[in-house]
Amino acid sequence: MVRSRLNFMPFGARVWTFGKVLLLLGALAGTFLASFGLSMRMALRASEVSVPVLAGVTVNDATAALGELGLTLRVDDSQRPDERVPAGRIVQQDPAPGTRARRQRTVRVWLSAGPRAVVIPRVIGESERTARIRLEQGEITIVATSTIQSTDYAPDTVIAQSPDAETVSSRVRLLVNRGEPALTYVMPDVVGTDGERAADVLRQQGLRVAVATVPAAVPAIEQPPGTVTREPPPGTVTRQQPAAGAPVTTIDVVSLEVSR
Repeated sequence: MVRSRLNFMPFGARVWTFGKVLLLLGALAGTFLASFGLSMRMALRASEVSVPVLAGVTVNDATAALGELGLTLRVDDSQRPDERVPAGRIVQQDPAPGTRARRQRTVRVWLSAGPRAVVIPRVIGESERTARIRLEQGEITIVATSTIQSTDYAPDTVIAQSPDAETVSSRVRLLVNRGEPALTYVMPDVVGTDGERAADVLRQQGLRVAVATVPAAVPAIEQPPGTVTREPPPGTVTRQQPAAGAPVTTIDVVSLEVSR
């Protein structure tokens, strides 16, 4: 019987030959798997599209835009109030714009209900702080606050609003009176003068004056050294606050002590 050539090969040579065959098969299998994986990734990549921006778009326009990319649209039943997006237009989407999505995927969107509809309360005559608290509790946005300075209204009081009370809106403008600015004077020296006369002169300048009488035993007006101290006549200013030369405004209180 004629034997094959392989049977006459040494055992070591046959093992080496078999190993080379296995190595070659492994290399071919690895190449195939790598090529297959790359091909699959390229195929999947080719089937993916970038989700477009849909915010502010109508449902019809969004449906058409997604249809061109092989995507579908699903509108959520719940609407969301929004100050910037008109009612009936898309205000939010999932997936987000720019996301890579496979064709035939559904993009979920929510529509805007427009600005939140609330009834504006009347805040005229209230302090600015109270008005702000009421409006914030009602989720009403104060878009602007204008001010005037007038003596016809109490300071820091709301004197006008727009829109008017009972109007359906979510935004309001306020007009607030800051009050007349306080005038500043230099406090004169009235110690030693008649108390009533000094108080009248100071009040005529718009200052607030408080007069208190003190016993005659209180030390009188300071005199130069060596001068005999005498009690001032009744009704004489013996002390003042603020002191002479100090700044004083129309909202400060000038205190005068007058001898009894």
